[in-house]
Amino acid sequence: MSSPLPAPPGRHSLRLAEHTTLGLGGPAKSLVRVSEQAELVEAVRAADRAAEPLLLLGGGSNLVVSDAGFPGTVVQVDVRGVSVRTDPMDPDRRYVRVGAGENWTRFVEWSVGEGLSGVECLAGVPGNVGATPIQNVGAYGQEVSQTITEVVVYDRHEDRMRTLGNADCAFGYRTSALKGTDRYVVCAVVFALHRSPHSQPIAYRELARHLGVDQGDTVELRSAHDAVVDLRRGKGMVLDPEDPDSRSAGSFFTNPILAPNEHTELRKRVYERFGPDIVPPEFPTPDGRTKTSAAWLIDRSGFERGYTRGPVRISTKHTLALTNPGAGTAADLLALAREIRAGVADTFGVTLVNEPVLVGVEL
Repeated sequence: MSSPLPAPPGRHSLRLAEHTTLGLGGPAKSLVRVSEQAELVEAVRAADRAAEPLLLLGGGSNLVVSDAGFPGTVVQVDVRGVSVRTDPMDPDRRYVRVGAGENWTRFVEWSVGEGLSGVECLAGVPGNVGATPIQNVGAYGQEVSQTITEVVVYDRHEDRMRTLGNADCAFGYRTSALKGTDRYVVCAVVFALHRSPHSQPIAYRELARHLGVDQGDTVELRSAHDAVVDLRRGKGMVLDPEDPDSRSAGSFFTNPILAPNEHTELRKRVYERFGPDIVPPEFPTPDGRTKTSAAWLIDRSGFERGYTRGPVRISTKHTLALTNPGAGTAADLLALAREIRAGVADTFGVTLVNEPVLVGVEL
């Protein structure tokens, strides 16, 4: 059975700021924690029967919640468990089923400890496993879509359990068929990992440079994991109560992917503003578009690390992270985000898109 989440000593458990990495968000009407899949499904069904607004809460690392809070039921997903089976056709492949409420960082640490390769470059990413397929979480050259084989979901429209294959998820850059819809409740995720002492080929230039290898090389599994954690920590992207820069939702904006005409316009504006020697970062995509760097656009628009607006600021370590180091509000953070978005649009003609989920607020 679901039960109300007990309040920590001296704090009110319904205040969502206490359950988000940004430390933002007003109270929920009600909040329950579920630790079993059946409890999760029943909690969602109960909210649906009551026509109650529903918010699923995992690690709270990818949320910006309104200062007014949430006028419905918040279900905190704590469904855990890890099980492993071997692929009968490939003795080195392991199918690992992970409960949606398992902490992602601990799961990656476990996989490295077990000698399982495939998610080592996603070390240090905050949040829970259930959120990773929704956002197609990625970092340092890896995305979860590369290893996810199945996502076990409760389908609210059809009131039944379903198993979605990789293709059903329609993974894209920081998106999937599960994003932007309230239809699916992620209960578990199945990953295909490989038993190996070595990492997958190092695809990210910064990580390869940090490791002292060429892109495409492999390294010892633990070395890849630890190098990623080092890099993330240096950018304030590892949760640390002693580091105010880690009070963020990670990268606030996604890297823009531009159509050919948009890319031409960006090139033109950069030339007019900075001259022929400055070229924006460019990464061609398979569909003929070009990905560029949101951090580069923000910085070149005059918003440097540490840029402050009231009690909130851009991280002093990483341009893409908006932080709440003190007593900021969601309204403060969104005002900063809007200022940055408007500045980039005015300078480069590119409209940045938020990566965190916005609850009860708009950018």
